[in-house]
Amino acid sequence: MVHCVLPLFFSINTGAVREPDISKEAASDDGDSPKHSCNCLGRDTIANAAAKIGPAVVNLSVPKGFHGITVGKSIGSGTIIDEDGTILTCAHLWGDFNGFSSASKAKVEVTLQDGRAFEGTVVNADLHSDIAIVRIKSKAPLPTAKLGSSSKLRPGDWVVAVGCPLTLQNTVTAGIVSCVDRKSSDLGLGGMQREYLQTDCAINQGNSGGPLINIDGEVVGVNTMGVHRAQGLSFAVLVDSVSKIIDHFKRNGRVIRPWTGLKMLDLSDMIVAQLKEKNPSFPDVRKGLLVPMVSPGSPADRAGFRPGDVVVEFGGRPVGSTKEVVEIMGDKVGKPVKVVVKRANNVTETLIVIPEEANPDM
Repeated sequence: MVHCVLPLFFSINTGAVREPDISKEAASDDGDSPKHSCNCLGRDTIANAAAKIGPAVVNLSVPKGFHGITVGKSIGSGTIIDEDGTILTCAHLWGDFNGFSSASKAKVEVTLQDGRAFEGTVVNADLHSDIAIVRIKSKAPLPTAKLGSSSKLRPGDWVVAVGCPLTLQNTVTAGIVSCVDRKSSDLGLGGMQREYLQTDCAINQGNSGGPLINIDGEVVGVNTMGVHRAQGLSFAVLVDSVSKIIDHFKRNGRVIRPWTGLKMLDLSDMIVAQLKEKNPSFPDVRKGLLVPMVSPGSPADRAGFRPGDVVVEFGGRPVGSTKEVVEIMGDKVGKPVKVVVKRANNVTETLIVIPEEANPDM
């Protein structure tokens, strides 16, 4: 059981790892960092990754006020991801605001690694994913970081956290990936299901919003949470999810999430075998999604879904995970979706559900 999962502003402790028997290989195309033909960790690997991302990592200082009176500041980190001054960070730095409208146009002090300071503006924020976009304007060129991919990460892969814990800029810590798909429900978090990248990088107040990078210096996550009184437990939003959120911001100005009212659980051969042992009439399926609950009055309820249904096709595609269903729905709201379910004694039904936009507070 995880206790006191808190949004923190992540910090970091150490960075260098030495393996004296591993030699450096030829430099990369841009000449900045050496590559290792065996994909192993060299004595300069982490240092080169940190040096590559460092100039694009910023310190964020958010004034906290009450009725127009400033009473303190929240400190966090961010990453410049575009030359136009777009900064990727966490939404919780601005507190528990109610939706995007009250967070938009909020001001923030932005300090770069080279000492330059700017006034930034929050242009997009999504509390559910804890992702926000800040923008600054600069006449001189700005350093930028590259967004990588989190889809190929495995437990045990090396990662590096960079940020400004306790306002200590340019702090670097290294660690490994512990889990690539830690569910929000595992952390005792309510609302819609989310997934996090779990690592053992040291993080502290001030690291929230800072980048988690791979050994190539590419952003693979956004640090967002730590666990109070626990060591080796930190969490980041996966960069593949962040990229989709940024696309939503560009298209719609906010993240649109379709809602059907279905609670679904991934099935495996072992779970199916257990269910059939308890109930011989359970449908013969190799994969699918079990529906343990249907929200009363929801689109799924109106479409005729029942607890115990097994979803085998969604939108014309076979499905075996909730992640696949989320990808199929995308941001489609108000459009009919055909769903094939199997019921007791292998009865097959085709249902039509029309997703609604989810309440942001769900």
